[in-house]
This record gives sequence, C-alpha cells and structure tokens, in this order.
Amino acid sequence: MFQNTGAHAYKPGLSTTLRLAEAWGNPQDCLRTVHVAGTNGKGSTAHTIASVLQAAGYRTGLYTSPHLVDFRERIRVDGVPVDEEYVCSFVEKFIADDSLRALQPSFFELTTIMALRYFADCKVDVAVIEVGLGGRLDCTNIINPELCVITNISMDHTALLGNTPEEIAAEKAGIIKPGTPVVFSEAEGGVRKVFEETAIEKGAPYVFACDSPMPHLRLGDDGLMHYSGTRWGDIDSPLTGDCQRYNTRGILAALDILEQKFTGINAEAVRKGFAEVCSSTGLAGRWSVMQTEPFRIICDTGHNPGAWDYLGPTLSAIEADTLHVVIGFVNDKDLSHILPSLPANAHYYFATPSVNRGRDASETAVAAKEYGLSGGCYATVKEAARAACENAKAGDTVFIGGSTFVVADYLSSK
Repeated sequence: MFQNTGAHAYKPGLSTTLRLAEAWGNPQDCLRTVHVAGTNGKGSTAHTIASVLQAAGYRTGLYTSPHLVDFRERIRVDGVPVDEEYVCSFVEKFIADDSLRALQPSFFELTTIMALRYFADCKVDVAVIEVGLGGRLDCTNIINPELCVITNISMDHTALLGNTPEEIAAEKAGIIKPGTPVVFSEAEGGVRKVFEETAIEKGAPYVFACDSPMPHLRLGDDGLMHYSGTRWGDIDSPLTGDCQRYNTRGILAALDILEQKFTGINAEAVRKGFAEVCSSTGLAGRWSVMQTEPFRIICDTGHNPGAWDYLGPTLSAIEADTLHVVIGFVNDKDLSHILPSLPANAHYYFATPSVNRGRDASETAVAAKEYGLSGGCYATVKEAARAACENAKAGDTVFIGGSTFVVADYLSSK
C-alpha cells in the first residue's frame, strides 16, 4: 500500500491491471469516463467535475486517492461511498482465486479494478477517475476517457517519475489518448512543450486553460470563493486557497468540452456543482475550515513543493493574533523547498504521522531549525493538535497539514 510503504508499493505498468480487469469482465470497456492527472489540484478538479455532473442529473462515479479516514472514501457513486459488503465480497473473491493471487497485484491495482467494477455494476452514466501516480504507467490508464485533464506539474515522486519538470510532464501526458480532448490547467516553458508535442503526436484536440483570462475572484466574508465573469455566470465555491483559482480555470475549460458530450450540463448545474462540491462528493482537506470560534482551525493536505508555493504565502498572509502550525511529513519528501516557505513568526508543533513512512517529529524539528522555525515535538498528530488548541486563544488560527496523513490523523482523532 503506497501510503504506508512508499515507492516499494508502486508497480508501474498495465499488464497486471489488464489481467485483473479481464477476470472481472473488463468493466472499463462499458464506462464513460473523465481522466484527471497532475501533481497538485487533481483531487479538487476531479471532485468538482463530478459534483457538476451529479448536479446535471448524471449518475456519477468518483475514484480518488488516498483516503483520509475510511477506505470507502476512494470509491463513490453520487457522493455515497461504496458499500462495505461490496468491498468484502470483492476481496473475498480475490483471496479465493489462486490465479489472481499469483499476480501479486499492488493495493492500488486491486482497488482500481474494484472501483471500475463497482461503477459498472451501479450502471453509472459517467465516472471521474483520478490518476494515482504519474499517468503513463498508472493502472487507471486502462480506461478510454471522454476527456483528459492534466492540472499542473511539480517536483514530486521524482524517484519514480523523473528528475525534471519535463520528465514528469512526459509521464503525466501518458494519459493522453488518440483523438480524445485534453485540457491542461497550467503549463509553461518546457512542460508546455512536452504537453503540446504529445497532444499533436496523438492527434488529441487540446486546450491550455492557462491561456484564458482568470475568472475575477473575491473571497467573501462568508468564507466562499466568489467567481464572476464566467460564461456560466457568477459561481461560488467553498474551496479556498490561492491554488483553487488555477484549478477553477482548468475545470471551466473542461466543462466547455464536457457540455458537448453531456448535454445536461448548464449554468444551474455548474453553479450548484461548484457550490456543493464538498457536501455532494465528500471532499475534505483542501483548505478546510474545521472551526471558526473561538479560534479558527484549518486543514490542508498539500504536501509537495508545488502545493507549498501556494500554501506558504497563504499562511504568511493569514490575519490572526497568533498562528499555530501543526505540521508533519513523510520521510520521502524533500523539505528543502517546503520549509523555507513556512512563516517564521508562527508557533510550531512538529508531529509524527502514524503511517509507517512518517518522518519522526524530532527529525522534522531539526530540519526546520535550519530555517529559523522552532517548536515542540509530539509523538502523534492528536497530541500536537491538542497542544495547539490548548494554547490558541480567541482570534488565533491553528493550521494542520504538511501531509495527507497528518490531516487524516487529525480527522480520525476527532
């Protein structure tokens, strides 16, 4: 399981996935899908597109990863997690079949086929599928989508995907299919060149959403992002944080294409889908405001340099009497880009995520000290969050993040 053991759990290539798919009747062949890849923003993008499709009246599957609290979060139909009995039955069939077990599939390979089979059994009208890691060799790449979306490129999982943005872009661009439209949310320089050349080579119609004007944005007193000047009218979204305006531009470009394939998409569905994305799809952990009084608690799962290019300035700009930061990382993350972006005037609570590859809080504290960041060390996120909340006063903000698993530990402890 990648979220527990890291790169050791990653099995690149599609051969095992295709053999598993055959054993379950090749469910990918009877599904209409949207495929979403990218380093950051693919989760928010996938959830929002799914929410709009639901609002347009389509029975919609959604496959994302990782989960925060419950495995079943990964596989949803119209926002409802997969039945526990279905998961158990699927796994029992796998365990009982010696030929399938002999394939030694990864956790993600087996989970992907479970999701596709479930969507087919539920007779969804469309399924939004988020890439697990990379794209070209990711096991989700057995689908034949109606649309591909690639959000952006940042230096993450370099040991598996490449050591330059261009190399990583080439892996992400591996989801592009001949003749299938593709939207690029963000791309510049060499990354843009890789994307464009791949799309042309595949004969795939392509759109660079970053060439379109940015929707006018205002953060309201109600805590919502208010977008105006879109072709769908004014749009409100609970997904805040500077990165979301870039995601939104890509989503709007994607909807322009999907509208031609799913005619139920209209202005009302777009506005409803954006506004209700968290409640309709179960999205959590994207600059999620968990509490506002007597002090704010905010969670964000951003965990790589690209995410912290946005999160760092956002944290520094927070208007709070005191900023308390509960933070932890996994041990395969390069912190040399992340730690310098953290505000120096915050109070830090270094935590050890509960997954096997969680970086020990003391190691994080030593690394942080080089950048003038200091604070206490805690064996668990629960202890760190409790200490931060005990120290916080009215008017303060508590931020919890650094890793998906820090947020997961916090939500599990509530």
